[in-house]
Amino acid sequence: WTGNSYPIQLKEEGNKYFQASDYEKALQSYTQAIKLNKDKALQAVLYRNRAACFLKKEEYAKAASDASRAIDINASDIKALYRRSQALEKLGKLDQAFKDAQKCATLEPRNKNFQETLRRLGANIQEKLRIQFSTDSRVQKMFEILLDENSDKEKREKAANNLIVLGREEAGAERIFQNNGVNLLLQLIETKNPELILAAVRTLSGMCTGHKARATAILHYLGIDSICMWMSVDNEEISLAVCNLLQTITDCLLDQGKEGHHGKEEALVLDTKKDLRMITMRLLDMLVSKKVSGQGRDRALNLLNKNIPRKDLKDHDNSRSIFVIDNGLKKILKVVGQIPEMPDCLPLTENTQLTASVLLNKLYDDLRCDPERDNYRLIWQEQGFLRIVSGVLQGPFDLGNKLLGMKGVMEMMVALCGSEREIDQLVAVEALIHASTKLSRATFIITNGVTLLKEIYKKTKNEKIKIRALVGLCKLGSAGGTDYGLRQFAEGSTEKLAKQCRKWLCNTSIDARTRKWAVEGLSYLTLDADVKDDFVEDEPALKAMFDLASDKTILYSVASALVNCTNSYDTKELVPELVQLAKFSKQHVPEEHPKDKKDFVVKRVKRLLKAGVVSALACMVKADSAILTDQSKELIARCLHCSPGSWECWAAPALIPLAVEGTDVGKIKASHALAKIAAISNPDIAFPGERVYEVVRPLVSLLNTERDGLQNYEALLGLTNFSGRSDKLRLKIVKEKALPDIENYMFENHDQLRQAATECMCNLVVNKEVQERFVADGNDRLKLVVLLCGEDDEKVQVAAAGALAMLTAAQKKLCSKMTQVTTQWLEILQRLCLHDNLEVQHRGLVIAFNLISSDKELAKKLVESELLEILTYVGKQEDHPKKQHVINVARDCLTKCMDYELIKPLSQA
Repeated sequence: WTGNSYPIQLKEEGNKYFQASDYEKALQSYTQAIKLNKDKALQAVLYRNRAACFLKKEEYAKAASDASRAIDINASDIKALYRRSQALEKLGKLDQAFKDAQKCATLEPRNKNFQETLRRLGANIQEKLRIQFSTDSRVQKMFEILLDENSDKEKREKAANNLIVLGREEAGAERIFQNNGVNLLLQLIETKNPELILAAVRTLSGMCTGHKARATAILHYLGIDSICMWMSVDNEEISLAVCNLLQTITDCLLDQGKEGHHGKEEALVLDTKKDLRMITMRLLDMLVSKKVSGQGRDRALNLLNKNIPRKDLKDHDNSRSIFVIDNGLKKILKVVGQIPEMPDCLPLTENTQLTASVLLNKLYDDLRCDPERDNYRLIWQEQGFLRIVSGVLQGPFDLGNKLLGMKGVMEMMVALCGSEREIDQLVAVEALIHASTKLSRATFIITNGVTLLKEIYKKTKNEKIKIRALVGLCKLGSAGGTDYGLRQFAEGSTEKLAKQCRKWLCNTSIDARTRKWAVEGLSYLTLDADVKDDFVEDEPALKAMFDLASDKTILYSVASALVNCTNSYDTKELVPELVQLAKFSKQHVPEEHPKDKKDFVVKRVKRLLKAGVVSALACMVKADSAILTDQSKELIARCLHCSPGSWECWAAPALIPLAVEGTDVGKIKASHALAKIAAISNPDIAFPGERVYEVVRPLVSLLNTERDGLQNYEALLGLTNFSGRSDKLRLKIVKEKALPDIENYMFENHDQLRQAATECMCNLVVNKEVQERFVADGNDRLKLVVLLCGEDDEKVQVAAAGALAMLTAAQKKLCSKMTQVTTQWLEILQRLCLHDNLEVQHRGLVIAFNLISSDKELAKKLVESELLEILTYVGKQEDHPKKQHVINVARDCLTKCMDYELIKPLSQA
């Protein structure tokens, strides 16, 4: 092509694509033409046409921009003016849209479309003004009621709730903001009335959501110091609401808020990094302030945990973590080094130090190179050892090992265990417990500390120290097994120790921190089959453990104990031949404890269900993300996976998040548990409302050859159940790209998997998008279904024939296509129509009717075959209630053939 002919050709090509509704290809053609074109008049047409594409794709800002470019070249371009009017209307800019429509009406006064658009826009503008004035007066009225101390309580509550709702709507939020609303909300906060404070904070959160400019303005108006002060109050509801407000503001500054509304005009926000650093510094200051409540400290730690370390390690920018380490690592270490028994201890909750340890771990993991890690270690080495050791050992594994490897550290910990000061003993025993997790150091502790721990356990009268010593011994026994000389201590006494732990657990007069150590002990002792059996029989102890789990600090220990009790841990299968060989060579072969056999495990699980384990596990899943680690999620998933019985409505909400996040094993276990529920339950009851759509992805994830056969099978059953419920669910399954996997399982040699996959496809073919995939050229989908109709397995035949009956009824193209996919099609159809199973026979006859109805030539082909005899034989049978539906379809086929005049009635023959 030469000159300007190629852009013209591209324009024509774009027009053809546009007429065929292929807007993406039309866009590409117009865009390429715009780049190559030099003619101004043609350029205006190209921009105008591309604007039409953007309108169809609902990209209204781009449509308005392209239409404006066309108008800049030709101010009287009526098509461009009208398209810009349409785009501006969709963007909410009604005044500007009205002006463009007015120009169009001026250029073509008789155009009824333009006149109608003008009338509609005029009415919409009037309505918008009415709502705006109405909203302004409503906002004013609400504030008057709320700020009037003499207002009726019920009126004030209603006004507060209305204000929150209004703040969540874009129009309402903007009206509040423009009408001095932030100042009035600040006045509500200063009333010190908890209900009004909550209403004000929640309204502010709504106003900030997804609007960076407004969020920045509100942050500066309120001041970060005031926000942190409100978050520090000793009122859980207010503290949490303020925390959510600060998170919403942070999300906006990080560009993580919801998508903006069409047409929203935001002011230019400069340098959000400065505001983010200001927030981070203030949160770090909160950690060491005695004026901050324990809840406030937790909120600050949670915000740091959520927003500082990178969520994706592929992102190279870890500057936020470096900033926190340089400016706040000492403050975090001070929190983990607090000793609650000391008088100068900062206000803490049960979660504070664990959350701080998690933050230490996340920060360390977020470092990218050795110099950064060396700087991290250098800062914590400068802190006092005794106060931070326990917290550091709970944190990063690598860092904890480095600490334990320092000269004299292990010796100091063991020496402090023998101190006469109880506080030193307490801290040292805790440090030894955490150190025993670092297996490389366990030998030293066992060699030098076990005897000391035994002595402390036997002699001390301080219950706090006694229980910690016991947990230390349990933990070392669990880590060391039979090789570390702890059997002598545990032999014959594990049940006794467990009984003591259960007593501590149920004793409400002991402080919660100490009782939680009892759960830690049980998490190791329940590895013993006798202990776990006794424990599940002790309902008060179980309920006490579930109650304590709500504090979240022992969540991992509770989950570990439950995994032990339900035997939901992985066990290696012993190969019988190798067992015999080991016995022959006189090697020790571990034998399964009688109480670890299936019957005993099922009884224990049923006892746990009766005690409310599913409800407890569901509550644990709702724990703060900082505390609910991937390992904890896996343990909870294991427990829920093993639980039999009718517990679906309780377990489903807990399983859905576990199937999406966590370890690979945890996600598979949770997904499989969901598949079990989906396979046997009514989805409307087990997964009410929108929840059912969240279950589809976990089920599809199990359709993988790396998963075992049972997981594949139950996932297919669940998807079959779902696909029979609604077209929206069928579409969701298709969008999750499940079709190729389901088709693969239809080829499986395993009978049950092939049957389940075919039944699932039988339900899915009702969906139009699935039908289109069968119609499309270049695939063997239809051939596969036809061949499956000829299988010997009746259940597979029923499903495949059902799918083929629905496909040929919905898509006439598939009727002719069926005759081309395999030479066996007629033989298979005849076998279906003569089948002994009435269900298979009925579906075969329906397929025959669909083929006959689709095309006279095809009907003629079928009449000339043996199928006519089959239809005549079935149709002539006497009426029979059980067979009537089959006989009727055969008669319908013959009637259709008579309509085509391919056969004559018997009287005319």
